[in-house]
Amino acid sequence: MRKKSTKDIPAICGVNLERYLGKWYEVARFPHTFERGLQNVTATYSLQSNGKIKVINAGYRGSVKSLAEGYAWIPDKNCTGELLVSFFWPIRSKYRIIKLDKENYRYAVVTSNSKNYLWILCRDPHISESIYKELVNFISANGFDKSKIIRVSQE
Repeated sequence: MRKKSTKDIPAICGVNLERYLGKWYEVARFPHTFERGLQNVTATYSLQSNGKIKVINAGYRGSVKSLAEGYAWIPDKNCTGELLVSFFWPIRSKYRIIKLDKENYRYAVVTSNSKNYLWILCRDPHISESIYKELVNFISANGFDKSKIIRVSQE
């Protein structure tokens, strides 16, 4: 898989972390082996006493629940929309918020350091078609292959 860098796409540096924390529903993503077959996927973020962010990703393959727990942290306090996340220490990956509903924190687009990774998150299990289309247009305008987007069932 060829990696296309996302360094030309700025992260949202003014993310209010307290507003971003909580439960997000994954409404769309690019295909990844670690999420193959998962539906009803959520990501829940909570601030820990040590300043790190606990990350719990959950989803279902049929009736079987899949859970991944990790931690994230902000390496540069000047850009709160670019984090590092680790599910298996010492492996860590970039978590880059590149689009955010700054007014209400209702939806977000997240990527890594590669255009092979992409998620559309929403505070509700379902996203309006008009907002979804707006986000897909944003994704496409920033060089992501929109044909790879998988809608995630949230039943």
